[in-house]
Amino acid sequence: MNADTQLYINGQWVDPVEGRTFATIDPSSEALIARVAAATAADVDLAVQAARQAFDEGPWPHLSGSARAAVLRRIAQGIRDRQQALAELEVRDNGKPLPEALWDVGDSAGCFDYYADLAEGLDDRQDQPVALADERFSSVVRKEPVGVAGAIIPWNFPLLMAAWKVAPALAAGCCMVLKPSELTPMTALELARIADAAGLPAGVLNVLPGLGQSAGAALAEHPGIDKLAFTGSVPTGSRIMQAAANDIKNISLELGGKSPFIIFADSDIESAVEWIMFGIFWNQGQVCSATSRVLVQRELYAPLLDRLRQEAEKVRIGNGMEEGVLLGPLVSKGQYDKVLTAIAGGLEEGARLVYGGERPTGFDQGFYLQPTLFADVPLHSAIWREEIFGPVVCVRPFDDEAEALRSANDSRFGLAAAVMSKDLVRAERVARKLRAGIVWINCSQPTFTEAPWGGYKQSGIGRELGEWGLNNYLEIKQITRYDSDQNWGWYLK
Repeated sequence: MNADTQLYINGQWVDPVEGRTFATIDPSSEALIARVAAATAADVDLAVQAARQAFDEGPWPHLSGSARAAVLRRIAQGIRDRQQALAELEVRDNGKPLPEALWDVGDSAGCFDYYADLAEGLDDRQDQPVALADERFSSVVRKEPVGVAGAIIPWNFPLLMAAWKVAPALAAGCCMVLKPSELTPMTALELARIADAAGLPAGVLNVLPGLGQSAGAALAEHPGIDKLAFTGSVPTGSRIMQAAANDIKNISLELGGKSPFIIFADSDIESAVEWIMFGIFWNQGQVCSATSRVLVQRELYAPLLDRLRQEAEKVRIGNGMEEGVLLGPLVSKGQYDKVLTAIAGGLEEGARLVYGGERPTGFDQGFYLQPTLFADVPLHSAIWREEIFGPVVCVRPFDDEAEALRSANDSRFGLAAAVMSKDLVRAERVARKLRAGIVWINCSQPTFTEAPWGGYKQSGIGRELGEWGLNNYLEIKQITRYDSDQNWGWYLK
């Protein structure tokens, strides 16, 4: 076949069984990057078989945590050694500015290092004794790998989302089949090359680019998968949950968000502008936790809107490889059209467009969009209630704390939220009342590998990152022993 890429199965680069390919496109120019090998159900089956054999018969699950950690650290170093090249590939495939891509790649390496440390810690925590009420028995708890894990990742942070799932799975001793998004498959394939060079045994990691309806669905439905981890939209997460129910698969889901940001009148206006803009325009707004619903106390509302408009006008738009660019193109034409449709709907529903909402002048190719600022957004409108996943921020005034909390929590999502105030007692009080899995005070979007990541309500199930991310891929086993010489006496007296 004349494809530019292949699938990575059982430690080998192979052509897909059905010979299918798909195009991956540079969103800045709409030019072809590569023809990518497209996995189908037959390839998924081969990859799951390889992972199952590696788990059941191979050394990886039985190695000490320290031995696995050594491989994870070599993967981390392999990523660092290629940081510039990987970041440039991410820019071409995703569209994000190069400084952000470099940041993501560095965080990906750090994620492997972090889980290497946790893997080492597993050795010391194995066979932890449990205090029992009956002294005739002794009991210990073991943590063991869940088995063969399937991971389906999104296109907004391609390498980083792979690291968030691959690193803890490997640290736990699992074997994995990874399906990257068909929009941004390139750095996941490079991760396979890095893992192979790091000495990861064959079959422990398999990487299958492909379309969601063929490769993704087949992975979710495969009976050989013990654990399924997915990051993406709520509708796809719902379908994956239904598919996993057939085999009672262990699942974790990190889904959508429509995160609120409450700004009290005592906040510093320049700091508020900085964090609002980072919270929605970073990564072109293609961030599940983006604080896209901004609630501003009425006294600050007009001056803050004016400052936001002034700064939004200054945002440099362009190819992510150009110095000084803060807003690259959206990832695909489909996403571009979806965001434009949402903007048109917002206007129809009565929101006031303060700035943006159109293709910037001078860009005839690529999926570019101005940073977009809506004010006086009706509570019932779709742009206030539904995830847009683009550089669109919606702003409303509020009068008091109770009203702000009601509006913030009135959502089917609960991934993240933020609050800003110089009154830290009030900020802490509001943070505890916000119904979200991640809450930021006087900031928006900082993400740390050490802290749990996940949401309430329809934003998902389970937590990634930190020790919680490792626990996603571990089973808990108790081993209890009868130590007494006395006959138990239920049957034989």
